[in-house]
Amino acid sequence: MALTLAQKILAAHAAVPVSDVGLEAGRIVNCKVDLVLANDITAPLSIKAFRQMGAKEVFDKSRIALVMDHFTPQKDIASAEQVKGVREFAEEQAIAHYFEGGNAGVEHALLPELGMVGPGDLVVGADSHTCTYGGIGAFATGMGSTDIAAAMALGESWFKVPETIRVSFSGTLAPDVSGKDLILWTISQLGVDGARYKALEFDGPVIDAMSVEGRLTMANMAIEAGGKVGLFAADTSTLAYCKDAGRTNDAPLAPDPGAHYERRLSKDVTGLEPQIACPHLPENVRPVSELKSIAVNQVIIGSCTNGRITDLRAAAAVFAGRKVKKGLRCIVLPATPAVWMQALQEGLIETMLQAGCVLGPASCGPCLGGHLGILAAGERALATTNRNFKGRMGSLDSEVYLANPAVAAATAVAGVITHPAAL
Repeated sequence: MALTLAQKILAAHAAVPVSDVGLEAGRIVNCKVDLVLANDITAPLSIKAFRQMGAKEVFDKSRIALVMDHFTPQKDIASAEQVKGVREFAEEQAIAHYFEGGNAGVEHALLPELGMVGPGDLVVGADSHTCTYGGIGAFATGMGSTDIAAAMALGESWFKVPETIRVSFSGTLAPDVSGKDLILWTISQLGVDGARYKALEFDGPVIDAMSVEGRLTMANMAIEAGGKVGLFAADTSTLAYCKDAGRTNDAPLAPDPGAHYERRLSKDVTGLEPQIACPHLPENVRPVSELKSIAVNQVIIGSCTNGRITDLRAAAAVFAGRKVKKGLRCIVLPATPAVWMQALQEGLIETMLQAGCVLGPASCGPCLGGHLGILAAGERALATTNRNFKGRMGSLDSEVYLANPAVAAATAVAGVITHPAAL
């Protein structure tokens, strides 16, 4: 039986060896996991469930990651109490990978950067954007906090083998068009539930030439189409990225020729404009040229989708020699301390400060309506984040548009949604 990437990884982790028939879509398999993840919002629920089920110790102290990234630094008493509880659990259990304060960062940028996930890994996290790690060839998926509690105790979980949709990109990307635009186009074709409990597998010459950071951006938003996972083959670029992160034993990973796909999508990206997701769904996508008269009050550059160094470079290139429009707030949140430091060393931070941006900590910040940029009623934001549901970034009477970092920077300068080439 020829296997997709999802089938291959699940088969390699099956607690009991499975036959080919056991890998057919819809079958249930029990699998050992390589890493279990939770954050400052979801970990408290998992810890409560962990104790309620009578568990005494986590299955492996070195394979649990607890990242305090959503409300960091803690914004109020309630968030401080949540972090305190997670910190105490990490100390009690001697968790090796507890991240808070200056060593933390947005979880889905931090863990690949530290080499904690890699090709062929099976990762579960109490956060829906855990699917990000599919950008480096890991079967990574979000789960509820109770399931994560069980995984912390047992080191395994059950999975339904997903159908796979293969999405292929050919042609030549125009300047200022990136992985963010390709995933927004994909979501526009599938809808927000078109890949529900399915794997999205991306390939084609455009993907082969794309940076690993661009692939991570695309995998991150697989969940916005309902996907269980978003997967990329692990090629030489993947292995080089993982080696730079300190991993030494990774191997190439690709689907088998002749693997079965439920559906195939293909797109020649030649001539594709930057894509914008309009309120209030990520599937409501239009080209930037159709939205150039829409004024915004706030621009956000950052998040687990687009807060990496390549994203900041793209934004800074637009900001160079320009100013954020008076009366507009542009908030930049590098995704990790290492990204912050590199952006500082490269002069990107200075460029953005000179432009009039507000630089914040390595945090999720306003992405989930947490803090550091909440919208008031009637306000409109353009963000490099991943969701624009009604009320996502603040008031139920606000609006959020999603775009790539270059468009975000151009919009901050112009005050209206703008293609960088129009400046």
